[in-house]
Amino acid sequence: MKKIFLSLFFFFPLVTLFAQSKTENVIIVTLDGFRWQEVFGGADDSLVNNPVFSFDTAGLKKKYWAGTGEERRKKLLPFFWNTIATEGQLHGNRHFNSKVNVKNRYWFSYPGYNEIFTGYPDTAVNSNDKNFNKNRTVLEFLNNQPGLNGKLAAFTSWDCFDAILNEPRSKLFVSSGIGKVKLNSPEFALLNDMQAQTPQPLGDDVRPDYLTYFMAKEYVRQYKPRVLYVAFDETDDYAHGGRYDYYLNTAHIEDKWIGDLWNTVQQMPEYKDKTTLLILCDHGRGDKIKKQWTSHGADVKGSDQIWLAAIGAGIEPKGEIRDDEQIYQAQLAQTIARLLGFTFKEANQPVDNAITQIIK
Repeated sequence: MKKIFLSLFFFFPLVTLFAQSKTENVIIVTLDGFRWQEVFGGADDSLVNNPVFSFDTAGLKKKYWAGTGEERRKKLLPFFWNTIATEGQLHGNRHFNSKVNVKNRYWFSYPGYNEIFTGYPDTAVNSNDKNFNKNRTVLEFLNNQPGLNGKLAAFTSWDCFDAILNEPRSKLFVSSGIGKVKLNSPEFALLNDMQAQTPQPLGDDVRPDYLTYFMAKEYVRQYKPRVLYVAFDETDDYAHGGRYDYYLNTAHIEDKWIGDLWNTVQQMPEYKDKTTLLILCDHGRGDKIKKQWTSHGADVKGSDQIWLAAIGAGIEPKGEIRDDEQIYQAQLAQTIARLLGFTFKEANQPVDNAITQIIK
């Protein structure tokens, strides 16, 4: 009898633990064109010390430089390496043969985001033109599921996302570019006013990332979506502009925002211990050779190489993965669906399998 009692004693806490770890909400964050080299190695010495790309070398080294890549990455991305590395998973360090790649042949933004959310590297999606996506995304699929309709939202800096996610057809709430957020509250009135009066240094098709973040955070606070997508843009824009200093500074503050969002939801009963956070990028970019770190695309070697971070409910705390593995961007769509207990199927498009390292 005592043995039975002891077995039950240890069994019930385990049941409680697994119940608490069930995913009820998913947050996806993308950092456009942010390289795996900086995720796993921090600031690149050849770019930090090159005045063509880093105007204030001394200041940049004071902020981000250290003797080893492990130290440098902690300085650049403290939330990644102090929290995700201990409580979640980081995939894509190619020095250990952990590989994450895109499957599409183009290696730039619209094809990458289509692949992330449809699970399908469609060869017909071959430009960044603002054409409404004929493919259905996992977000549209989830928005049609009982209990989830109207509980998904996307806040994106690049204005192409209302086309990528096909807002008219999907009926998703998408706030992209510098479009006014049509929500009636004093907080969003202020954020809209800030947006209207903020210079647009990256063009009229890109909202400053800080506004995208605070709009998304306020939406979480007020509306508590079950699925949230936040798409930052400035890492890619500053890389194209050859500004390695701005590229690093942007990644550093976005790491801080991601950590702030994670800590915020962990204080809310709707999300605490019931939320999974997935972070990745849409494409890689070239290495430092011949200045090609500024570029990406099918003609730039290495720009199919990306990375993935995950933390939260149901995510085993494996830390930095140092095993041989191959993950593809196309697996994210099914992974998102499976985390929420669904299987994403579309009659007119193949959907890749979920990531087994995350979904057991």
